[in-house]
Amino acid sequence: MSSQLSNVTFRQLRALKWVAETGGVTDAAKRLGLTQPAVTLQIKNLEAQAGLPLLQRTGRGLVLTEAGEALLRLSERVEIAFADSALTLDTIKGLTGGRVSIGVVSTAKYFAPFAIAAYSERHPDIDVRLMIGNRGEIIRALGDFTLDVAIIGRPPPELDLECVLIGDHPHVIIAPTNHPLAHRSNLIIADLREEKFLNREPGSGTRALMERLFAEAGVVPRIGMEIASNETIKQAVMAGLGIAFLSAHTVEHELAEGRLVSLAVEGLPLLRQWFLVRRREKALLPAARALVDFLSREAWTFLPASPKAS
Repeated sequence: MSSQLSNVTFRQLRALKWVAETGGVTDAAKRLGLTQPAVTLQIKNLEAQAGLPLLQRTGRGLVLTEAGEALLRLSERVEIAFADSALTLDTIKGLTGGRVSIGVVSTAKYFAPFAIAAYSERHPDIDVRLMIGNRGEIIRALGDFTLDVAIIGRPPPELDLECVLIGDHPHVIIAPTNHPLAHRSNLIIADLREEKFLNREPGSGTRALMERLFAEAGVVPRIGMEIASNETIKQAVMAGLGIAFLSAHTVEHELAEGRLVSLAVEGLPLLRQWFLVRRREKALLPAARALVDFLSREAWTFLPASPKAS
């Protein structure tokens, strides 16, 4: 793209963004409060400045070309810069305590909210926005700069992240208390090849870890159900619908109360780690920096006790 892009306007970038999101000029015009010809003109001028087509028509409507995707990323960065600037000015003026957005993978919701609540108690004027999702959803939100910080397992290598180790994250295989293997010792993964597993959905870090565990043992697990909720999986296991590989943090109370058992499988609990991560290129405002500092020091104190290795 040429240096003519120095004349690109924020309105042109916003027009491109909404056409891409809605798939058409008409819906984009409604979102922007403009006429359809006005949006078309913005796109036409932007393409002229870029010297490349930015949109192409398909059966699904208008979609971005490679050049269009590059400009959309620029649009997102500009939007974030404007939002960050507004928040900084508000903080300087003393109009607000600031805002911070944090993402938490669903498995971490058994301890992370308590840590965030402790932070909010110390900083009651700060608006904390919490997003809970699976690993794939949190990584996407980090990638598009939606989040200031996140709590996740293995940091994604495709993003340039600053990572702080929080602590250990053990994983176990759980079963109902009356399961035939409940009281056996010295089990190996191969002993479970005929068991029916209740599995997390694609995009879940727990599912990916289980798949690696079984692949390394040369065993293909039998998948009975695919369930996008740790709570539902726990209830299904207690009902006798199968067994499951889950974070020990998600079943701490059920194991302690004798409603579930952890099978004594060689190599388990499988230890991974929790990390606090943020994108290096995203400038943190005071509220977000305070949250990062607090969680870096104290998040580990909210982790459940790890089970003993079998």
